Amino acid sequence: MAGEPKDDCLFCKIVEGHVPATIVRETDTTVAFRDINPQAPTHVLVIPKAHYKDAAALATADPALAADLLREAQAVADEDKLESYRIVFNTGAGAGQTVFHTHAHVLGGRGMQWPPG
Repeated sequence: MAGEPKDDCLFCKIVEGHVPATIVRETDTTVAFRDINPQAPTHVLVIPKAHYKDAAALATADPALAADLLREAQAVADEDKLESYRIVFNTGAGAGQTVFHTHAHVLGGRGMQWPPG
């Protein structure tokens, strides 16, 4: 069922405290932690505590939680004093999504090129 933790999900295990992470922010609905393979000086993942496979599933099922996620992405950028930054949602394996639990990458602290990837 959408929103329920999944036993085989790495990010659900982080939410539950079973896998360590460098947590930088936590709310009732979200957790933000440093990426283990950073692509920029600031590279933080912001995830909902509830399990949804990708951003589209989250937005469809729980728009308020999707808004929480974006607010926390902004809070991460504010805490790291980023004047400009990128928020990235990879949706699907072809787009580079490797953990199928919605997550926003907050990237900043260096110049970002376009197009990405």
